Amino acid sequence: MALTLTKKSDAALVAVPAWHPNLRIAESLPDTKVVRTAFFVNGAAAVIAIALALYLGIQEWKLHEVHKQINDWQHQIDQNTKQSAEKVALYQDFKMEEAKTAEVADFISSKPVLSSIILRLGAITPKIIALDALDFRDTGLSIRATVKGSSVHGADDAAIYEKQLRADKVFGPMFDDINLLTMHRNTVGRQVIEIFCEFKKGTKKA
Repeated sequence: MALTLTKKSDAALVAVPAWHPNLRIAESLPDTKVVRTAFFVNGAAAVIAIALALYLGIQEWKLHEVHKQINDWQHQIDQNTKQSAEKVALYQDFKMEEAKTAEVADFISSKPVLSSIILRLGAITPKIIALDALDFRDTGLSIRATVKGSSVHGADDAAIYEKQLRADKVFGPMFDDINLLTMHRNTVGRQVIEIFCEFKKGTKKA
């Protein structure tokens, strides 16, 4: 009877045990990979550390530049503040001088001119009134005069003269008020009067 060679199945081959037992411990065997896993881990950690250091360095540099710019601005502010204070002080001095100048200008423009007063007074004084003296004071003009003619009508003539001075369109506006202060008879029986013409407020005689 002839021998027949039959091919064993793959399952039978796998089931055949090794010719010797496997006594290797896989955890204790050396790593035979060309590039170790630890290299990648250490490399990634190094890259992260370098990137973090660069980021912190850039932020520190930006912060330094910001502080430097703030210091420059503060220095400029201090200089401008000093200059502003000096200019404000000069402006205050200017305002004071301007006020003085304006006061002088107002005084010059508003003060009565004595020559105009005398000329107008001479033009409007009637012949019955004799001017004895003109006393120019800081507050006004005092007119001392003698009423000629009969002493009986002297008081009436003095009152009329007072009203005439007050109503005159040129002489009257030069003063705030015009009043007959005193009236008495002299040794020859004539009425001697004194009329005070008060300057406008804030004005003085020229």
